[in-house]
Amino acid sequence: MDLEALAAARHDDWQRLDALARGSRRLSGPETDELIERYQAAASDLSLVKSTAGSTALGDRLSLSLSRSRLRFTAAPENPLRRLARFVAADLPASLYRLRWPTLAVALATFVIAGLYAWWIMGDPRVLASLGSERELRQIAEEGFVAYYSEHPAGSFAGSVWSNNWWVAAQCVAFGILGVWVPWVIMQNAQNLGINAAIMFTYDEGDTFFLYIAPHGLLELTCVFIAAAAGLRIFWAWVAPGPRPRGVALAEDARALFTVAIGLVFFLFVAGVIEGFVTPAPWPWPVKIGIGALALGALLFYMLVVGRRAWRAGATGDLVDFEAGATRIVAG
Repeated sequence: MDLEALAAARHDDWQRLDALARGSRRLSGPETDELIERYQAAASDLSLVKSTAGSTALGDRLSLSLSRSRLRFTAAPENPLRRLARFVAADLPASLYRLRWPTLAVALATFVIAGLYAWWIMGDPRVLASLGSERELRQIAEEGFVAYYSEHPAGSFAGSVWSNNWWVAAQCVAFGILGVWVPWVIMQNAQNLGINAAIMFTYDEGDTFFLYIAPHGLLELTCVFIAAAAGLRIFWAWVAPGPRPRGVALAEDARALFTVAIGLVFFLFVAGVIEGFVTPAPWPWPVKIGIGALALGALLFYMLVVGRRAWRAGATGDLVDFEAGATRIVAG
């Protein structure tokens, strides 16, 4: 076999492979496809060289070029701290930013349904009576509602609230594709709010209801709304994938939006701490509600300002950082 003739014939192809492998910028989808195709062709050339001429300088150079190309599309393991920094600064806020309008829609739906429930219960004594006896409902309004926030040690209560709320949020994302789970969660959440509001207002404790809900509820409810919005977005990617194949659309959006479930661990932890330590604290109500409003403001800033910046910079929230086309099985 004439190795010089082969090298001359393949020179431009190998040079192009090197150029794609050495580049520092992110490859586009077509460039990634080209890299993989040229890698496969060069791998065939190397196999031919080794089978006919054994170990040669040409084969060694080509093997090095293939190794560099393989590293380009498989990617070297990233420093965990750097990956965490990118998750916090780009992936998570970009995912949250994508959900800004669905989150608002879920919030409005929840409050409308809760308001209708409260109006229905307060307007019909029979419905109110079905919730419990006069003595039981009065005890809830005048004692039980407030006692709920202080009947357990603050630390254990905060941990319990945190784990329960995150489990609900994770279910919204994980089971969102079913199409019925998220609406069910929204209805349950709205129903609970409406029932509690109706009982408290019926016994002239409406101010107590809002005062005890506001400190932690501002952040906690927003987190649930975001999780529900993520689940609905995943379901919609399956129903209406647009120009993408349905499987690709579902996989991409599910990966990106599962980022939300991970990120909500922190925000719901903050909400749990506020509910366990701030809501029942004997502090002035402006201070307690101010802490809740500050926590909500921080989340909204992170979601809308930092998220918008990250989204415009090209972040998608996808935890699997790969180039388009690089998931193909590379033969040779």
